[in-house]
Amino acid sequence: MDPVVIPILVAAIVVVFLVAATVRIVPQARRYNIERFGRYRRTLQPGLNFVLPVADRVNTKLDVREQVYSSDPKPVITEDNLVVNIDTVLYYQITDPRAAAYEVADYLHAIDQLTVTTLRNVIGSMDLEGTLTSREEINARLRAVLDDATGKWGIRVNRVEIKAIDPPNTIKEAMEKQMRAERDKRAAILHAEGERQAKILTAEGTKQKDILEAQGTQQAMILRADGESKAVELVFQAVHRNNADAKVLAYKYLETLPHLAQSDNNTFWVIPGELTEAIRTVTSAFGDQASSTGPPPGARREDATEADASDKDHVGAPEVEANSTLALDAVAAADEAAKQAAVAVSDAKAEAEAAGETRLPGRGPASGG
Repeated sequence: MDPVVIPILVAAIVVVFLVAATVRIVPQARRYNIERFGRYRRTLQPGLNFVLPVADRVNTKLDVREQVYSSDPKPVITEDNLVVNIDTVLYYQITDPRAAAYEVADYLHAIDQLTVTTLRNVIGSMDLEGTLTSREEINARLRAVLDDATGKWGIRVNRVEIKAIDPPNTIKEAMEKQMRAERDKRAAILHAEGERQAKILTAEGTKQKDILEAQGTQQAMILRADGESKAVELVFQAVHRNNADAKVLAYKYLETLPHLAQSDNNTFWVIPGELTEAIRTVTSAFGDQASSTGPPPGARREDATEADASDKDHVGAPEVEANSTLALDAVAAADEAAKQAAVAVSDAKAEAEAAGETRLPGRGPASGG
């Protein structure tokens, strides 16, 4: 090998080494702390940087992006002497690489210990229920303390969150029983409210039903009464318009009497005092008809005398005064009424019908041809 080539190769290697030692390329979101002969010189920014070979060296390489640090569960005692394990999540960012490298030896360990002590101070002034329901307050107080302490370390704490609060197992069982009792209580209250509303609605429906039925019954009774009143009025007008005399009315009266004793529930039957008067009226009417077409007056008087005697023997009952009542057995009363009515009806049914036809509407008494 040529003796001149060897020095050239050595020089080339030295030049390459010096260039490599001089050039430093820093990635984005990274910071390099440079020391010159063991003393902090400067912080390299992202991009191409030049340093003195051998004299300058990179001490620390830091990431200035926002970091997430999750701590292990830490036991904390509450005000009511209960031990709870609390996990925290810390969001931080390096704002000063020099301070983060030279102001604190291990900033993550320092932040973790500071978080534990702050939690014990904050949780120690709260009971278990306040701890479980005051996470926002705990987070705000933690962040205020950590910002104050980590500011000189070149670190900014953006957010602190409590990830979990684990009470003892006995407390968990008691809380589950309490929550179960509360749920059962709410279920019982809701069930009672439902039954109450159902009963109220049922009562309202029954009330409306009774009111409507009563109104319907009232309207039906009013309409029925109006109909009966109009029917009675029409009958009354028809009777007066046809000029019906007392003889026809007495006959219809006797014709209606047997129907009074037809009910099976009747235990006694009241015979009105006008019965004998009606029988006399009908008898006299039929007697007048018979006298106009029958035998001579002497014979009629004898027949009437015999008929009266026969009536007295057949009926065998005392004369009933006006407005008096006799309480008889239902069957005996019906038989008695039938016997009394048969005396008048059987003798002159044809004459009564003829007397009624002579007084039809629109027609006067029959006249001889």
